[in-house]
Amino acid sequence: QVPLVESGGGLVQAGDSLKLTCTVSGVLISVNTMAWYRQVPGKQRELVASITSLGGTQYADFARGRFTISRDVTENTGYLQMDRLRPEDTAVYYCNLPPVYWGQGTQVTVSS
Repeated sequence: QVPLVESGGGLVQAGDSLKLTCTVSGVLISVNTMAWYRQVPGKQRELVASITSLGGTQYADFARGRFTISRDVTENTGYLQMDRLRPEDTAVYYCNLPPVYWGQGTQVTVSS
């Protein structure tokens, strides 16, 4: 059973916003780091952002200033707010609780 389920992906135009949601069951996000990754076919999966159990955040250079990672520990849910989207942000986005838990991914497509 996969304890992480992503939602919120879709097709948007450049400059638009999307908010991805990671619903977690069976594992408490309050005591774990949560991360978002993305992957384009033919390329390695890359880290987008992470948030620690203490709430500290880190961002990839391409995400800093445009994306915001957050979480609601009462709902056991994580979020990735993505603003000013670019065509190069097109990818499958995955939620991760290191080291072993991954969601199934949600497709984000940004048209120019």
